[in-house]
Amino acid sequence: MKKLITTLTNIWKIEDLRNRILNTLLFLLIYRVGCHIVLPGVNPAALASGHKEGLLGLLDMFAGGSFSRSAIFALGVMPYISASIVVQLLGIAVPYFQKMQKEGESGRKKMNQITRYLTLAITLVQAVAYVKTQIEPGARIIADPMFTILSTFVLTAGTLFVMWLGEKITDKGIGNGISLIIMAGIIAQLPSGITAEWVTRMSPNGGGPIPLLLEFLALFFVVIFTILIVQGVRKIPVQYAKKIVGNKQVGGVRQYIPLKVNAAGVMPIIFAQAIMFVPMSLSQFFPGMQSDFLTSLSNYTSVAYNVTFAVLIIAFTFFYTAIMVNPQQMSEDMKKNGGFIPGIKPGYDTNLYIDRVISNITFPGAVFLAIIAILPAIASLFGINNQFAHFYGGTSLLILVGVVLDTLQQIESHLLMRHYDGLMKTGRIKGRSTSATVEGIDQSAI
Repeated sequence: MKKLITTLTNIWKIEDLRNRILNTLLFLLIYRVGCHIVLPGVNPAALASGHKEGLLGLLDMFAGGSFSRSAIFALGVMPYISASIVVQLLGIAVPYFQKMQKEGESGRKKMNQITRYLTLAITLVQAVAYVKTQIEPGARIIADPMFTILSTFVLTAGTLFVMWLGEKITDKGIGNGISLIIMAGIIAQLPSGITAEWVTRMSPNGGGPIPLLLEFLALFFVVIFTILIVQGVRKIPVQYAKKIVGNKQVGGVRQYIPLKVNAAGVMPIIFAQAIMFVPMSLSQFFPGMQSDFLTSLSNYTSVAYNVTFAVLIIAFTFFYTAIMVNPQQMSEDMKKNGGFIPGIKPGYDTNLYIDRVISNITFPGAVFLAIIAILPAIASLFGINNQFAHFYGGTSLLILVGVVLDTLQQIESHLLMRHYDGLMKTGRIKGRSTSATVEGIDQSAI
């Protein structure tokens, strides 16, 4: 306890760190207030209540519940994440974007500008779709087409404002702004989930406090398991040749290439969830196509759904890792800098070796990621409330763990830079600065 108080005191002593934390809290407060401001022309009392499932439930969680409230921030940062994914993939497949990536800071600014314009285009399309499909006619006070035009304008402005808040948090706050905004939206759903589970367990047939205590204990071990997956790294030793520069000898040191066990982050789960939403959409728009198989794929607790979901996650993990990690580029850069892996010839053999190591660690990482993704369904089968079960795994838990670790790492770096003790007695907090979680979506790598 004394160590904690000392650490908090040291954090408060550093003026720059204190201002960054306060700025972050202020920007997040502004975002949360906007999540409760309903669109003009909408009657909140007439909106359909209820917890959304499937992809809509994921969007609602990322938007901090504003999606179901028809708030001005209903679309959240999802259009920006979608645009970032598209630009990231173009940077792999299109030579023009590849050239921009190699231009350094100027190229990064150009790509950021393209991402913003693409975000605007995606937001306009999603805003119109949201107004047409998610806001019931009975909840509209203003008649069409004025309501659609006004709501589209407000939703677009809201998303751009949230994107601006994220950039301000990154510049003047602590941590990655977009990631922190998503985390704030997810955490905002936690109290209602715990309350719903408490009410369920305290009911006459709920089982009482013992099952609730066991659920929290299980959640603790799930979080520990998730941290192990996020932090898992395979280090490849790299030896650099000795050089004589002037009167000094440089090089000759051994370093490591850290290869993440989960290099793809949450992206495979997001892609797989988008595909699993297709059967549900088919059954809704084409009732004649309904079958037992399609019905089972629409139920996220069924065996068919979870097996298909897990297989898709494993496949997308290999796909996204192959896109994000380039062994050939790594071997070429290593060769240019006079580095080599002990016992492996530089060039083609190094490329094959790194590729083999990546393949070996990606499979267990993909399996563990699939297990984490289907844990909410398993928790629901054990009688846990759906709202609370979402925190037992999936995208929400991975984002929470990753963002918290990254933020703590940034705080610790400020402390160590000013010669204070870190947040832990032994070792240092390992963030995910090279992983492709939400950062992978928005500039480093959602």
